[in-house]
Amino acid sequence: MSNPVSSLPNLGPASDASFARAGIHSADELRALGADAAYAKLLETGTRAHFISYYVLHMALQGRPWNDCKGAEKDALRVRFDALKSAHVAKGGIVGIEAILDEIGVIDPARHKSRPARKRSPV
Repeated sequence: MSNPVSSLPNLGPASDASFARAGIHSADELRALGADAAYAKLLETGTRAHFISYYVLHMALQGRPWNDCKGAEKDALRVRFDALKSAHVAKGGIVGIEAILDEIGVIDPARHKSRPARKRSPV
């Protein structure tokens, strides 16, 4: 592979593996998709939703250091991240602790979707 995902700033070998699971095998493919579509593919393949990884991806595609994202730009990216995560859940995807429990085989995600939310005990 001439230009792996990890050839972009801020992204390393773990990113190569995560994006490969999502069908993205090069930095060129990642650039062509764009950050939002690529992140949605990551969520579809079971990657845990994490805001920092989302904005690091944006910075990488712009060739900027990961910690360059601040202020209003970071706030706007947070809104987009939350929308992506919500869209994933609306399509039946699971996130958070439920995704982790599903990954290790503790819960059945189909059962999780049909069950109403439980009220927490005050104790």
